[in-house]
Amino acid sequence: MTATPAVRTHVLTLSCQDRPRIVASVTATLADAGANIAESAQFWDRSTNRFFMRIAFQAPAEVTSDAVRTAMAPVVQKFGMETVLVDGDRVPKIIIMVSKLDHCLQHLLYQIKVGWLRAEVVAIVSNWEDSRALAEGAGVPYHVLPVDKANKRAQEEKLEALIAATGAELTILARYMQVLSDAFSSRLFGRVINIHHSFLPSFKGAKPYTQAYERGVKLIGATAHYVTPDLDEGPIIEQETERVTHALSPDDLVAVGRDIESRVLARAVKMHLEARVIINGHKTVVFT
Repeated sequence: MTATPAVRTHVLTLSCQDRPRIVASVTATLADAGANIAESAQFWDRSTNRFFMRIAFQAPAEVTSDAVRTAMAPVVQKFGMETVLVDGDRVPKIIIMVSKLDHCLQHLLYQIKVGWLRAEVVAIVSNWEDSRALAEGAGVPYHVLPVDKANKRAQEEKLEALIAATGAELTILARYMQVLSDAFSSRLFGRVINIHHSFLPSFKGAKPYTQAYERGVKLIGATAHYVTPDLDEGPIIEQETERVTHALSPDDLVAVGRDIESRVLARAVKMHLEARVIINGHKTVVFT
């Protein structure tokens, strides 16, 4: 039998129009509820006068999430806050989607295996069979949903059903080379993360690294962002670049790109699952 923990960790994120006494009101309310604040970060967006805050705190096990929400209700109403409260001790469930390139998938699975990324992969979804052995080796159910113009809507309905059935709170496009429909992207806004190379919009289509080589690109990078109906233009979570030289071949550039994409996506997923990201219009506030 697993012992019930004496304390539980919660993470509260909030945003509202900035005004005096927000921090004092929140922290006093949590203290009165028996909470001990372990981590706190805040940001004031001067351009919109909007205030953002993330607080990780511990409370006695009997202080449930519902009890915290009840205690916070007067403060939330007073300041017109948008809040999210998550169980910091949970193991989030995720779905990873992949096409033929599996470097980001392999990196995510490894980071989960060694404990740096705290998550349970409840399914790997692909439009190809290529990664089945990798999924089976990791003990993860593998679902192949081939996509074409005729069946795209039906396949997305199957994906949504899988998300609901597994309770996945995040879907990750780990080099999944299919464009999600506007309707799907809108319904799951803030719950789907994509990764792409930094050459967009300059080098679109096939072989972007060859195009970059031919143009003598000196920087290679990657961007992880939330998926929206605007292709590859969702709120950015994480980015990284690396300097390259004329001495590298197109294959060398591809290798550099694979490495960066894997790291950037894993960091973005980690920050999302730890409730360190708050969407701020077309941007994000990321508390690292």
